[in-house]
Amino acid sequence: MRAAARILAIMALPVLPHPARAEALRLATWDIGFHRDGPGLMLRDIEAGKDRQVAAAVAVLVRLHPDIVLLTGIDWDHEGRALDALRARLKSAGLDYGWSYAPRPNTGRASGIDLDGDGRTGGPGDAQGYGTFSGAKGMALLSRLPIEAGRARDYSAFLWTDLPDGLIAGAGLSEAARKVQRLSNTGHWVVPVRLGSGEVLSILAFAATPPVFDGPEDRNGRRNHDETAFWLDLLDGRIPGAAPVTQPFAIMGEAALDAEDSEGRPEALQRLLADPRLSDPLPASPGGAEAADATHRGDPGLDTADYGDPPGNLRVDYVLPSSDLAVTGAGVVWPLSGDDLAADVRAASRHRLIWVDIVAP
Repeated sequence: MRAAARILAIMALPVLPHPARAEALRLATWDIGFHRDGPGLMLRDIEAGKDRQVAAAVAVLVRLHPDIVLLTGIDWDHEGRALDALRARLKSAGLDYGWSYAPRPNTGRASGIDLDGDGRTGGPGDAQGYGTFSGAKGMALLSRLPIEAGRARDYSAFLWTDLPDGLIAGAGLSEAARKVQRLSNTGHWVVPVRLGSGEVLSILAFAATPPVFDGPEDRNGRRNHDETAFWLDLLDGRIPGAAPVTQPFAIMGEAALDAEDSEGRPEALQRLLADPRLSDPLPASPGGAEAADATHRGDPGLDTADYGDPPGNLRVDYVLPSSDLAVTGAGVVWPLSGDDLAADVRAASRHRLIWVDIVAP
């Protein structure tokens, strides 16, 4: 019952479009699970109009009606056809995203060398981010407000070895691998969105590698830690050649780590959640508490993904507004099992959509 009061408050907030108010915005992030076994298959399933997962995800997004949403776990293609098809489906259902930003991710991007040390090149573990084809499990930003794509900063090519105080030294990479290995599994973006007032809200977007599926060298755990540490260094002005980030902004995406219950190295995430330049609205849900794992240390109401056992339910997705933004509501779309939205939530993804309502200064 640790989360009872907060869950009751969240339950009182309707999972509906918020009232139209100047500079009132709903931010969201969601690992939507729109990935398939090969290129073009996600586009096929969206356009066919018969895929249960696609229909369920559209229903959840339309119900929440976020103004700006970062989708992770979505296959990318060179012409953006799958993303355009999704936007068309959403528009036909009443949710019109006039702007999008989705450059090529690191997932599936060939490195040209043997990154994973298995003696071969060209495999999914040799890509800059694990993936069986270029763009597998990428990410995309959708917005009802203008995205100034020409001013966006894409740090996806930033080398891991260039991160100040990074953990690459113990990751077991060859010298050749260290020279080419990018920090970002998927990407790190700073994307300006123009608000109605003329103010710019910067969206700091990422999707980190899971801190598992490696060996005693803990390569993925080290990289996961450093992908979150990147934001701290960027805010501190420690990233070589990077322009400073000014308020207002919001860090959004998939850290792939629970600060209390995941395998991995939680230190950078813990520092980020405690950073006074940010606020953690602690989005919660009644469904997360209902599905609580008895062995977990963290608050189950905050969990954002249902991985099954093990590792169970974890909080791995985050929306962290800058401290100058007033937070008026927050939640995780994880309804109780008897709720009318529960079937769509389960069918859409093992992750749950996270939303935070803000008012710009």
